Amino acid sequence: MPTDQVCLGRKRPVPSCPNPLFLQWLTELRDSAKEKGLKTQYVYQKAINSLKKYPLPLKNGKEAKILQNFGDGICKILEERLQKHYRENGEGPQFSADGSDAPIHLATSCHRSNMASSKQMEEPQKEPWGNLSEHMKQTQKEVRKEKGSKKKREYVPQKRSGGYAVLLTLYRHTQMPGSKGFMFRNELQTEAQPLCEKSFTVPDLGSKYTAWSSVSTLIQKDLLVKTHNPARYSLTDQGLALAEKLDSEESGMAKEHVEQMSEEEDSQDGPDVVDLTLEEEDEEEQEDKESCRPSKSSERLATALSVNQARAHISESDATGKSQTLESGRTAMSWHLPPGSYDIVLCVDVIETTGGSSGRKQELVKELQRNCVTFDIRKLNVGDFLWVAREKVTPVPGQLRPPVGKELVLDYIIERKRMDDLCGSIIDGRFREQKFRLKRCGLHKPIYLVEECGSAAAHLSLPESTLQQAIVNTQVVDGFFVKRVQDVKESAAYLTIMTRYLQKLYHNCTLFCRSRELEGDGGDESEQTANLSCSLMAFTEFNYGAIKNKCQTVREVFARQLMQISGVSGDKAAAVLEHYSTVSSLLQAYDQCSSESEKEKLLSSIKYGKLKRNLGPALSRTIYQLYCTCGPLS
Repeated sequence: MPTDQVCLGRKRPVPSCPNPLFLQWLTELRDSAKEKGLKTQYVYQKAINSLKKYPLPLKNGKEAKILQNFGDGICKILEERLQKHYRENGEGPQFSADGSDAPIHLATSCHRSNMASSKQMEEPQKEPWGNLSEHMKQTQKEVRKEKGSKKKREYVPQKRSGGYAVLLTLYRHTQMPGSKGFMFRNELQTEAQPLCEKSFTVPDLGSKYTAWSSVSTLIQKDLLVKTHNPARYSLTDQGLALAEKLDSEESGMAKEHVEQMSEEEDSQDGPDVVDLTLEEEDEEEQEDKESCRPSKSSERLATALSVNQARAHISESDATGKSQTLESGRTAMSWHLPPGSYDIVLCVDVIETTGGSSGRKQELVKELQRNCVTFDIRKLNVGDFLWVAREKVTPVPGQLRPPVGKELVLDYIIERKRMDDLCGSIIDGRFREQKFRLKRCGLHKPIYLVEECGSAAAHLSLPESTLQQAIVNTQVVDGFFVKRVQDVKESAAYLTIMTRYLQKLYHNCTLFCRSRELEGDGGDESEQTANLSCSLMAFTEFNYGAIKNKCQTVREVFARQLMQISGVSGDKAAAVLEHYSTVSSLLQAYDQCSSESEKEKLLSSIKYGKLKRNLGPALSRTIYQLYCTCGPLS
């Protein structure tokens, strides 16, 4: 029996995407963002992928919000483009002329032209009105183009705002000879504060934002760039041009003020004489005059500083004025705490008060409170105890909390170790790493506080002789001061005595803030206390620079690799880094050697430590085998 082929109907070609116009517009937006280097290209790409998976046509941009990765912004853009498309090609019916289920805005251009012509044939009487409406739509389109062609308004921070102060401060800093071209957060806040009405550290009442919050806006506007760790802030080319413009405007206003003041002085018959012994009956009359017009003496007192600053900016050719401006800029960068304006406070790491044996740790806190020691519990990224000089501040009326005082870290830091903790840190490698980090933290007086366990030492994983040898090596080889105590009470007593000693030592000292990265070690501490002045780091810079898992440089990673080799201490690794700062430079030195034996002895003559001993051939051969042996080491 012959079987005829059953034809159920003509099949329509199914488009690859039911919403080709939306797909086209999203692709254009993605390509445009990609050319400009914007991260929104990834947002558009996600929306494209989601649109391709959707099998049904969308009537408008609002319906697209049901799709994944379609937010209000993308839907609004699609809706605006769709309306624009309707205005240019006519809205028409909701479905295409060929009877397909696709909406009109998703049909092809050929279908649109056929529908438009058929519509004109069916409704010839509406032609005049249609032309008029098309004319009006074209006029509106031209108006919108003119509005859109306006140049985007340039961002200029408000005068005396946080962004204004930061831009001016960085610009004036870059104009100084020998300028490093960037500033750290602490010095930038200190120097920019006189140019700003709001505080850079304390938010206003009822607000959580400070003047420093405007820095994120400057970075977003490509006026400021933040690099390195600790953070360095510097101006971009665009920010430099804007800051130069702001500085010239301020200098021009100051110049006009100076000229006005000089004209007023010339117009006077003689110099002003201020009578400071006014009688009581004349004071009321004087106050009435001052309410209408400020007195000459008050004007001069109020504008004396601004006049001097303006003259310093205007007379650039005057070498004397320029040197005075540079000197004032340098002094403003490093703030100081005079004697009597700060308290010595013991800082206790939060790990020393919580977790583990909480009863024993709380006993330390109770002992410190019993000894009337002023201490503060906070997160320390290195060490267990240290001391800071905290600025004395007075509460501000109307604010819940007093302003945050400035803090400088004293040169003493303590790492506390119980015998059981020392045993565990030696086994897992933390002991060497902690000593290395303490040496690099920037403080010159590291102390190891060792608590004896008594008879408990016999039950540890390592023999007591090994632990005692590690303690001796810490003092003799690594140069740490080691203090042995019996229990927690003696540890609290030692911390109390140290606090009293430091309060007496720094009693009459003027403490200056220094940058660890720029000024190095800061000199001998005994000479500084003898001269009644000390150069110390700010606590925020110290604690941020001591973060354990922060981004590391190639040099730091190379040092950590070397210290994983048995026999390579921190001093030995530092000695190798002085000659070869990276693995690449070391490998290049190996390539320049003529023989295998010369490569093995390349590092043997490097001096390390205070005694300047040689690294030795055995250790040099081990390092060579590690970096130059192909395959696993035997």
